Amino acid sequence: MAQAAGGETVSIELNKLEPRDGACRAYLVVKNTSTRAFDSLKLDLVMFDSGGVVAKRLAVQAAPLPVGKTSLKVFDIQGRECAGIGSILLNDVLACEPASPQDAEGAASGCLGLVAASARGTVPFTK
Repeated sequence: MAQAAGGETVSIELNKLEPRDGACRAYLVVKNTSTRAFDSLKLDLVMFDSGGVVAKRLAVQAAPLPVGKTSLKVFDIQGRECAGIGSILLNDVLACEPASPQDAEGAASGCLGLVAASARGTVPFTK
C-alpha cells in the first residue's frame, strides 16, 4: 500500500468548525474510495493560529472505514476557540490498519499517500 493506485483515495474534508462548550467542534467528512476497509486510521492533526504558530496537536481516529463508505467524524478541540484557528495540517497518519490481512503489508508507511485533504469552509486543511 505504498501509494494510492489508480485514483484510490481516502478523502478527508474539513467540513465545518463550530463553537461548543469552551471548545471548537470539528466535523470531518471521510470518504473511502479505495479497495481497502480500515479498522484504524489515526490522524496526526496540527492546528495553527491565524499567525501560523502551532496552537494545538491532536490524534484523531477516523476509522472504522468500510470500502465505499462516507462517514462523519466529529471531535472537539479543547481549549481553542474556532475563531483562533487559522489552519489545520494533516501532519501524518499515526496508525493505519486495514481490515483485511492481505492489505496490511506496508500499511503504516503508505497511508499518508492514500489520504487527500480538503476544506469546505474558510479554514484551510492541508497535508
